[in-house]
This record gives sequence, structure tokens and C-alpha cells, in this order.
Amino acid sequence: MADAKVIPFDDDRSRARRRPARTDDAASVRALPAQPSGDDPETGTETGTEPGADPGADPGADPGERGGWERKLASGLAFLRRRVTGDYEVDEFGYDEDLTDQVLMSLLRPVYEKYFRVEVKGVENIPAKGGALVVANHSGTLPLDGLMMQVAVHDHHPADRHLRLLAADLVFMMPVVNELARKAGHTLACGEDAERLLRAGEIVGVMPEGFKGIGKPFAERYKLQRFGRGGFVSTALRAGVPIVPCSVVGAEEIYPMLGNARTLARLLGLPYFPLTPTFPWLGPIGALPLPTKWTIEFGEPIHTDGYPLEAAEDPMLMFNLTDQVREQIQHTLYKLLVQRRSVFF
Repeated sequence: MADAKVIPFDDDRSRARRRPARTDDAASVRALPAQPSGDDPETGTETGTEPGADPGADPGADPGERGGWERKLASGLAFLRRRVTGDYEVDEFGYDEDLTDQVLMSLLRPVYEKYFRVEVKGVENIPAKGGALVVANHSGTLPLDGLMMQVAVHDHHPADRHLRLLAADLVFMMPVVNELARKAGHTLACGEDAERLLRAGEIVGVMPEGFKGIGKPFAERYKLQRFGRGGFVSTALRAGVPIVPCSVVGAEEIYPMLGNARTLARLLGLPYFPLTPTFPWLGPIGALPLPTKWTIEFGEPIHTDGYPLEAAEDPMLMFNLTDQVREQIQHTLYKLLVQRRSVFF
């Protein structure tokens, strides 16, 4: 299999999208020519067969359904051809856009649409071009909320943007997860990488609560933890990009964490070892998340391009902006909880 092209970043201007040519357009699937059968001496076609139709196809099948399968097959074959020939690109962070679009998003989409039935609001608040920092609450014992945010932006943003998530060190210490995270566009949660991505015009996602948010007890659900020292605000100020608050409702209930086996967590090198109503008591079945109904809302952006360059070193300004982002996310969480009729429906 040929090697992919590695695309360096340009920090001075937004990186242009380099999507492979799509093969699933209707125009790319050509109609089959009519096959004369001699049944009709005047037209030379079978009775009831329209010109351009496939005579070998099931006459009772929906033509739109046949065309859909043909487009999917053509798209899949084109993807395999690109992988074999190396006609795809990987940036210096390891992001494989072609693999993400064609495979990873396709694997996550059924979970997003059918299992958690995610409803998205305010995705148009993410800029159509240029960099932006999406800041969200973190919850759920396992970081599925970040993946669902990624699908939400990928599938619903009108400008076809991608979300590049900042992940903890633990993600990149796990053999298989490490490789998949890199391919999906995730990178280490450090200011240098985040600033480079933002200056290159990427949408970057961060969850400042970290393990404090994702591993908090069920009794503290939807109560935001500390947002650290405001490092994400400093990064946004230096890059001059807007901060987009994001609130996720539904993830808190997928693994209700009733306890934490701290001794076992230390032995395994984990930040926590959750005890839920189903895990570890039911074994592998207990590791399945509950099928809650999710809502993801992207709020009004907080602009930072009006601040001077030295603002990134002002601790009071960083504290105030951090508190503003945190309060906006918390307020939206309470609003969505009031509007929610049921955890599951």
C-alpha cells in the first residue's frame, strides 16, 4: 500500500480543504443503456422497460434505492483505490481526513443518530471560515461526548467544518485508541498544538473540566467543575479566534457513576475506576452505555480579536473570560434540562 502525502501546516493563513473528489454524486453514476430484446418490433426494447434502465435489476425495486446503493458502491470503491494508490493526505498531526469522512464518521453516525438520537442547536454559531475554539462541558465516565460533538459539527455545519479535539495524555498511551485518535484529528491537549491548529484556521474543541468532569459522581451531574487556570482563554487570545461555548445534555446519564474504586484505579494507572448500576456487576454487558436522548447546543461566540497582544498575559482578564464562558455553559445546561421532558425520550 502506498504512503500518504504529509501536508505541513501554514500558520499564516487558513489551510485550504483538500477533499478527495466525491464519487457519490448522482451525476457520477451513469445510466445503463437500453438493451434491445426484440420483444417489441417497433422500439426494440422489452415491454415495460424504460430506456436507460437496468434490465437485470429487480423490477419491483425502488429506482432511488438502486441508485443509492450504486452511489455507495462507487464511493467505497473509489475510497479503496485511494488507499491502495496512496492518493490521500495526512497532516503533520496525523489527521487523515479521507479516512475520517469515509470510515470513522460512518461508524459513529449510527450511534449518534439511532442510539443517542442527538439534537443539535446553534451549530451556525461556529464560524464558516477561520479558526475557533469550542469549549464544552465534559461528562459521562467515558469521553463519548467529544465524539458526538465531532459528528455534530461534521454532519450539520453549513460550511462543512471539522472539529479537532484536544485529548488527554491517557488517550495517546493506549495502542489502538492512540492511532484512531490521531487519524480522527485529535491531538495532545497542550497550548502549542492548539494555537498552531487555530492559526491554521481549524475548529478546535476543548473540555477544560478534564477528568474532574468526566469522572464526577452521578449526584453532581450537570454541575460544572473548575475550568483550570484559563489556559484555553490564553490560547484563544494569542490566536485571535472566537470562543464558542458548547453545552451537552444527555451524556451524564449514560454511565451513572455511583462509586469509584480508587485502589483498583491506582493499580491500573487510571484516573478513576467507575462503579455503576451495571458495571462491573454485569460484565461486558454492563459496559454498554444507556441509550439516553442527547442535546448539543453551541452558544453565541465570545470574540477575542479586539484585545491587544499582551492581553494573553493578563491573569485578571483570563479569569474573567474563563468565568464568562463557564457561566454561559452552565446557564445553557440548566435551560436545556428544564426543557427536557425525559432522559430517554
